[in-house]
Amino acid sequence: MTKATGPAGDPPYLRIAAAIRRRIADGELTPGDRVPSTRRIAGEWGVALATATKALAALRLEGLVEARPRIGTVVAGPAPAAPALPARRPPAPSARPEQELSLERIVRTAIGIADAEGLSALTMRGVAARLGVAAMATYRYVPSKEDLVLHMADAAFGEASYDADAPGDWRARVELGARTLWGLYRRHPWLAQTGTLTRPLLVPNLLVHGEWVLGALDGHGLDPTTLFDIHVLLYSHVQGLAAHLEMEAHAQAATGQTEDEWMDSRTPVLRELMESGRFPAFAKVVGAFEQGYDLRLDALFELGLATLLDGLTPLVEGGRAVARSGRPGR
Repeated sequence: MTKATGPAGDPPYLRIAAAIRRRIADGELTPGDRVPSTRRIAGEWGVALATATKALAALRLEGLVEARPRIGTVVAGPAPAAPALPARRPPAPSARPEQELSLERIVRTAIGIADAEGLSALTMRGVAARLGVAAMATYRYVPSKEDLVLHMADAAFGEASYDADAPGDWRARVELGARTLWGLYRRHPWLAQTGTLTRPLLVPNLLVHGEWVLGALDGHGLDPTTLFDIHVLLYSHVQGLAAHLEMEAHAQAATGQTEDEWMDSRTPVLRELMESGRFPAFAKVVGAFEQGYDLRLDALFELGLATLLDGLTPLVEGGRAVARSGRPGR
């Protein structure tokens, strides 16, 4: 456990802030580096989460640290400049940027913006500016932002496919399909905002993943409705969890607080609910966490997937047994 150094009369949060300030001054932490989270500070210095939050708040008020969407709390200021490169002759004149445009370049540039800043930050004008072309130049390739998002989603879902020699067992194939989709949503969190279960995206590369799961479940005696219900249920598990990746990024941008910092700021409300006596099971479970509940979406994805497949196994494999006997699948 680290001991917070500083004047003995200072409150613990000021001594912690001083220790982190010293790391920044000594160059141990440089602009853009993540500083310890509130939970790490609480564990490292042996203090309450509220004390850790006050330490980071003090550093933020000094302008030494700042909250950045999708990253967390980092040392403020520009990153160190890159070393100067030797001078060289300018390249020969090339074609105008408009002449080098293509739908693929536009889509990839748009994906880069959405990955870094979220789908709400994407505009046709912004894509054109990133490409260094006139604002209207991109419209010659894609007529609207809505159409651009469809192209983006199709390209993103197309970044992963399935080998012909993949597992033959239905459960292993479904697991592979679900984890492949989860990985794509992890890489591109904005994907979860592009379609709903009731109004799904109809793009070829998303159907590749649907075809994989449906193919794994087909041939087991399930009627078409049950087969497709299972497919939708599995997809909703992936998309439903993935939606929180983008929502958390928006929340950080709007509040300037990381997930840990926001939860720490709600400590008084949480304590009041636990001590009210109205929610004994909730109070018992939450009170058992020594440093708070660590919500991990990856772990929830795996738990949910295993639970779903365990529950579906009797239905899928029972359907297969019925199909072999020649009776209807339901």
